[in-house]
Amino acid sequence: MLIDAQFWPFLVAITLLSMSPGVDTLLVIRNTARGGVRDGVLTSLAICCGLFVHAAVSALGISLILLQSAWAFGVLKLVGAGYLIWLGLQSLLAARRGHGLPVAGVAGQRQAVPAWRPLREGLLSNVLNPKTVVFYMAFLPQFIAPGDPALVKSLFLAGVHFVIANLWQLSIALMVGGAGRLLASRAFARWLNGLTGGVLIVFGVKLALERQPG
Repeated sequence: MLIDAQFWPFLVAITLLSMSPGVDTLLVIRNTARGGVRDGVLTSLAICCGLFVHAAVSALGISLILLQSAWAFGVLKLVGAGYLIWLGLQSLLAARRGHGLPVAGVAGQRQAVPAWRPLREGLLSNVLNPKTVVFYMAFLPQFIAPGDPALVKSLFLAGVHFVIANLWQLSIALMVGGAGRLLASRAFARWLNGLTGGVLIVFGVKLALERQPG
């Protein structure tokens, strides 16, 4: 059964975890401020699509191989950390330039950003995050009974996570997108870009220095 007694504890836990601040939330805020609500929506959708990748990988046992191989896990960790640092440096460069952020509804401020850019950033940020590998490998099996089809149940639970995380992140994108002229202010733009850039770099460095679990 896809919905059983274990589903409801999973629903509560995944809702609380989805609302916890982290890289995903920060990236949605950053991209919404940069290109408007559309960019925030696309970023959120791409981030959450990555959950299905992790669910499938976990169910097929590849996550276990990554966790047991120090070399493979180390490579994934460094690639993910490098990507976060690269995103952070981009934000710091934007802060240094000191331009107002391109915000929907503010004349002369918004610049066209290709749709593939927030999609790429969101998907890579999630798929390259070894913490999500560890989370899905440790968390999902607790809610899959021995007789359940592992892949189907994992994808179903990832689908629930997809819906909840998107609802939360889309609400954040709408709030940030509604800030309007405040985000277009040069001073606020520099502050926001500098803050998000610095935090992303800290996340990246922290991830690179973390030891392999287990």
